[in-house]
Amino acid sequence: MASISVVKVGTSSIAEESGALDDAALAKLAGDVAAARAAGHEIVLVMSGAIAAGIPALGLDRRPTDVGTLQAIASVGQPALFARMNALLAARGIVAGQVLLTPYDFAHRSQYLHARETLQRMRELGVLPIVNENDTIADDEIRYGDNDRLAALVAHLVYADTLLLLTDTGGVYTADPRYDADASLIEEIVEVDEALERAAGGAGTERGSGGMASKLVAAKIATWSGVRAVIAAASVPDVVTAALAGNAVGTSFAPRSTRLSSRKLWIAFAQGADGRITVDNGARRALVEGGKSLLAAGVRDISGVFEVDSPVEIVGDDGRVFAKGLSRYAAEQLRAVAGKRTTELPEGSPHEVVHRDDLVVLP
Repeated sequence: MASISVVKVGTSSIAEESGALDDAALAKLAGDVAAARAAGHEIVLVMSGAIAAGIPALGLDRRPTDVGTLQAIASVGQPALFARMNALLAARGIVAGQVLLTPYDFAHRSQYLHARETLQRMRELGVLPIVNENDTIADDEIRYGDNDRLAALVAHLVYADTLLLLTDTGGVYTADPRYDADASLIEEIVEVDEALERAAGGAGTERGSGGMASKLVAAKIATWSGVRAVIAAASVPDVVTAALAGNAVGTSFAPRSTRLSSRKLWIAFAQGADGRITVDNGARRALVEGGKSLLAAGVRDISGVFEVDSPVEIVGDDGRVFAKGLSRYAAEQLRAVAGKRTTELPEGSPHEVVHRDDLVVLP
């Protein structure tokens, strides 16, 4: 059976400094994808660039900052981006199809299964799926993700072997190579930790919104899905074929031995947190070592404003986040019962603050 790989290209790799699409870069990408398919790799392509494509079409000289305008620009740029890439692939004998998703399609089982079935059927028909976040309604991507998280979730969705994140840098470095001449490439990373994420910084360019930090998050999601991840420069010759063949290119991330379910992956990585729950050491041990649910008795403090089923971070006495989950209490309700034993809870109250089925312990 052919291997399945998700290839994501960032805006900075396919747009010129002016913001217009770089036709030469798109042509190279189309050629690289065609070569990888010829080598036996099934590809799902995730493309950013809808906003970059829309800015010059509307005569704008820079990227706006308000979400409503960005969504309107994306509505113009998205069809233009797909049309150009589709034409380049068609010239190489490849039929492409567009798939627009949001992170919330991964939260609901029926939508998740429908998306998987659609992508599977496209591949069976020989169609190359080109996935983008539905920029006209999904403001999280426009503000934060640049499709990196989405690509990692798609890798989980299609049981991919590899997630390849193409960008304008050669991979992950010991320091920012734009400012530190002594920065060296890290060829392999076993675990994405807090220190590495802090060093990654923010967005890389004005044209894109991802930057290395969001690519590290995507690599973490992929590895937690049992998927090998690679961050490499889109400009490297034959980069797609080389990376998918396992050759030394860019930075490689080893997959974890255990694979999170789609629901827990979504809880852990596909959305932010609306609040924090501080727990005592006994509750922490029960969650981390015993695989238990969080009970009100172990809750010491609550911060933030959240509702029932909102995502929350769970922290210990040291203030460090060690888990994330969906709260069965609103913040004010939880403040009223924090520290109480189950037998002391008001009648009809949930026994669990965060049920173990809705909780993910983080490294």
